Amino acid sequence: MREELDRLSAHIAAARTLIAEGDAVGRKLEFLTQEFVREANTLCSKSASLGLTRVGLAIKAAVERLREQAANVE
Repeated sequence: MREELDRLSAHIAAARTLIAEGDAVGRKLEFLTQEFVREANTLCSKSASLGLTRVGLAIKAAVERLREQAANVE
């Protein structure tokens, strides 16, 4: 699970950089949301803990809201 958390951190850093640039970033953010969901799904599937599964589901819900917002950026 460490790999998934590391990748999530890298994706978050990339999203922050994109947003800070302020250019047309909608498509790039949409791509990153796909990556966020992929990592959250993997975390949930590997989880042996109800708490971690809940966190993974919360990540997926937040990412869905981000995806909706990213679709309106461009």
